[in-house]
Amino acid sequence: MKQSKGYLALAVIILVIAIDQIVKIYVKTNFYLGESVEVTSWFKILFIENNGMAFGMELGSKIFLTLLRIVVVAFLIYYICRIRKISTVKTGYVVCLALIVAGAGGNILDSMFYGVVFNDPLPPSVAVAFPPEGGYAPLLYGRVVDMLYFPLFSFDWPQWVPFVGGQEFLFFQPVFNIADAAITVGMIVLILFYSDQLQPHTAKQEAVTDGKNQ
Repeated sequence: MKQSKGYLALAVIILVIAIDQIVKIYVKTNFYLGESVEVTSWFKILFIENNGMAFGMELGSKIFLTLLRIVVVAFLIYYICRIRKISTVKTGYVVCLALIVAGAGGNILDSMFYGVVFNDPLPPSVAVAFPPEGGYAPLLYGRVVDMLYFPLFSFDWPQWVPFVGGQEFLFFQPVFNIADAAITVGMIVLILFYSDQLQPHTAKQEAVTDGKNQ
């Protein structure tokens, strides 16, 4: 029983990364950059790429972002391995951490390998894997693939509103991917329902738990 949380975390990580990469590779090799397909009036598949963090934000250099993701993922995997046997640690908390690991890991794969694996043709051509001329960027310098776009609603600000009067407001503007969604869901659920778990889980707690299970 004490191993079940670890196996569940592993399953979540593998499943999310697999789905994320399948969708990204499909979009990368079937859509040209900037192509948009309307699924509904409030949901579109829009192929874009970015060098930054979740939802297209950017922070620091490309190599810094990639290495930062790797360090964070390595730490979280170590942390999950340490707490998975502790009985006071809730399964939902571990799942939230696994979602964050999976999301960061999915985007790490883009950054590490997509520049080496894919070319970068001009629209309307689509990318191909392992082109004879080589990829578009060296290892660790690939761009993250985004495609999920939800322009839920829009309106024009009244003219009397300072700074934005007369301008259009669109919600929701960011384009993101499944990895970004996994990170966001994991963090929101963790904060809302498992904030009490955000405390140090000591080796003493683990030893007590192991003693009770013997």
